[in-house]
Order: sequence, then C-alpha cells, then structure tokens
Amino acid sequence: MKRIVLFFSTVIIFVLGFYACSSVPITGRQQLNLVSDEEVLTLSLQEYKDFIKTAKLSTDKTGIALVAQVGGKIADAVGAYYKYVGAEAMLKDYAWEFNLVDDPQVNAFCMPGGKIVVYTGILPVTQNEAGLAVVLGHEVAHALAKHANERMSQQMAAQYGATAVEALLGKASSTVKTVGQTVYGLGAQYGVMLPFNRKQESEADHLGLIFMSIAGYNPDAAIPFWERMAQQGTAIPEFMSTHPSDKTRVEEIRKELPEAKEYYNAVWGTGNSTTTPAKTTNTSSNWHF
Repeated sequence: MKRIVLFFSTVIIFVLGFYACSSVPITGRQQLNLVSDEEVLTLSLQEYKDFIKTAKLSTDKTGIALVAQVGGKIADAVGAYYKYVGAEAMLKDYAWEFNLVDDPQVNAFCMPGGKIVVYTGILPVTQNEAGLAVVLGHEVAHALAKHANERMSQQMAAQYGATAVEALLGKASSTVKTVGQTVYGLGAQYGVMLPFNRKQESEADHLGLIFMSIAGYNPDAAIPFWERMAQQGTAIPEFMSTHPSDKTRVEEIRKELPEAKEYYNAVWGTGNSTTTPAKTTNTSSNWHF
C-alpha cells in the first residue's frame, strides 16, 4: 500500500513539475503555477472590488496625488523595462491602480493585475517620494512575479494533491475558487491576503529596488526606510511578518543595491536621455539610454 501511495505521489510531483513551471522576471526563479492568470485575476478583482466598497478611501488630496504620482512612475518604469526586453505582451492583463485608504495601519498590499492599496498609516514612515517608491516598488514586484498565483498553487498542491493535476488541466475551477477564498478573504484572520513567504518577500524587495531605480528613485532610500519600519516593532502587520529579521532584510538589500544602482545609473546617470537602448541581454549593465 505504501508503495502505491509513493508511486502516485511521485507521479503527481512529476506532472506538476512538468506542466506547471514558470519563471519570475529578472530573477529567473522557477515557481509552481497551477492556476491560470484568468482564474486568479477574476477571483482577485472581485475581492478587490469588495474591499474598495467597504474601505474608507482617503480624502487627503496631497496624499492621494503622491501615491498616484509615485505609483505611475513605477508602472511606467515597468512598462519601459518589459518593452526593452521584448516582453510587453506579459503586461496585457495589468491595469495599474493605486488607492490610498484612510487607516492607521502601517501597511500596503497588492492584488494580482496591479491593484495596489496604501494605508495612510505608512506615509509617516515613508516620509518622502523615495520612501513611498520603496513600498510601491515592492508591491508592484509581488504582482509581476505572480506571487499570488504561486501561493494559490502551493496551497492547492498541499491541500488537494492529485486534484491539483485536474485543476492544472482546467477541470477543477471550483478547486481554484475554494483555494482562492483561503488565500484571499476579507475579514479572515490574515486580512485581505495571506502573507507571502520569505522567499517571495525577499524577491519583492529585490525586484522593487530595480523598478524604483528605473523610475528615477535612488535605491539607497530603501535602507533608511526599512530601518524606520523596524522601529515600528510588533505593530507591523503582515506587510513584514513573514520576512526574515529586520537585520537580515537590510543586509540582503545592501547586497542587492549595486545591481539596482546599475539600472539607476544606466537610465538616469547621463542626463535622462530618451534614446532607446540597444537590446542585448536582460542585465542592467546593457541598459544604455
């Protein structure tokens, strides 16, 4: 009996690995992806709409304008990067939206497809445009890396085993919905969305540095921002809760800063020329504007 269980478990793992592998932009990390973008977007968009209906949107015109301005720059940077590497088609389902919610939580979150919410409580910590760019770059990175798809896939594989293979083949949309209601779920113990795991959080930090750099924000701003976040203590919700310790996070970001600065210097270091770069590889050193 054990041999039979082991055999089928091996088959399931093989099938999932063969059919459900995708890679994260820039980092190239392989990730499990059992659900289609369409299914994830449909589910998350509805959750987002439900949230916005009940949320207390900020009336602070200055704050609203700041979030929209910084978010727009990050989104434009993403578009420029994807165009440069010939991957514009990958952004076809993204409709960026940046909302400021009147809530004292020191938090922000992102839904698939580019729906991002910033809580007013985090603005005193961001302090300025560059600090806010760290947050929005991080959140945009979650969307682009399809971390929500990955979380749902991991949950599905863990809970349903062989049923996940059926979902992979498009025969179990009800399973996707059930798992989605666990990953998302307003009012649940985890809030709007289950926290991302440490690997995903670190990856969002990494990608966020690059996107904010392309947008024209000095990535050095990330260090003081995360140091200020660390000073918030236990009051910080899921935005940081699954990441390695504050010290480890800052150390990782320090190691990634040279790469981010290559993008920053390549795009902005020569007077913000608008000349299109010659496409060679995806590395920042070949971004010559």
